[in-house]
Amino acid sequence: MSATTATVIRPPQSPARRALSAFVAHKLAMFGLLVVLVFIIGAVFAPYLAGADPIATSWSAIRKAPSAAHWFGTDENGRDVFARVLYGARASLAAGVIAVGGALLIGVPFGLIAGLAGGWVDAVISRVADAMLAVPFLILAIALAAFLGPALENAMLAIAISASPIFTRLARGMVQDAASQDYVEAARAMGNPPWRTAILHILPNIAPSLLVQATLSIAEAIIAEASLSFLGLGQQPPSPSWGSMLNSAQRFIENAPWLAIFPGGAIFVLVLALNLVGDGLRDALDPRGAKR
Repeated sequence: MSATTATVIRPPQSPARRALSAFVAHKLAMFGLLVVLVFIIGAVFAPYLAGADPIATSWSAIRKAPSAAHWFGTDENGRDVFARVLYGARASLAAGVIAVGGALLIGVPFGLIAGLAGGWVDAVISRVADAMLAVPFLILAIALAAFLGPALENAMLAIAISASPIFTRLARGMVQDAASQDYVEAARAMGNPPWRTAILHILPNIAPSLLVQATLSIAEAIIAEASLSFLGLGQQPPSPSWGSMLNSAQRFIENAPWLAIFPGGAIFVLVLALNLVGDGLRDALDPRGAKR
């Protein structure tokens, strides 16, 4: 008697589950995500992990090398560098997430309007975005931060405005591509007004590409915040910031290199990890099945 072979037919995976599976299988992206989570945990639980006040000075512990008492050493004012790096992660991560969130809120609506309206509205929005993109991102952010005044909040606003044209152009192009798709034509045929079509039908379909760009832009925003703080336009002393720590460290680079190594290394590792996550998201969300 022959055995009956049962054929198990599995239902097809949803696009979201398929993208999640592809992202989890992307080893570099998962490593980057793990590193980003470590930085987030360090920033959130800094008061419990630092072991020292990041702004407390000690004239008996000026520029001490890394040791068991001070893992990353101390700075020119005797402040614990490890504590300042942990608390500095708060400023960098907040600047990255809030600034990019602001850029999305500014850029995406204008991109949707330009893509749907067309005509002179599209021309005006596109020309303004092109003019802003013609200026290097960091130069524009520095100019806006100098105009607004030195403060972390002003630096985040400057970064958000400087990054918004990227999302405007991306959203506009994707809306124009989506306008000829069947689901958009069906939504219009059902009598949906343009704003409803944009929000309920187009925006969810372009969200994956916006998510990838946002992840990569967070890395750029962190570099921009560090640059502005280095120039004195971001987080103001004595509050810790990786950029301002590098500014102070340049005077002691030969005698106390740890003052530059640890904040500089934190910027490098976090930005690299965010780029790995962004690359993994781009590959996982690529409908053509990018190489993973």
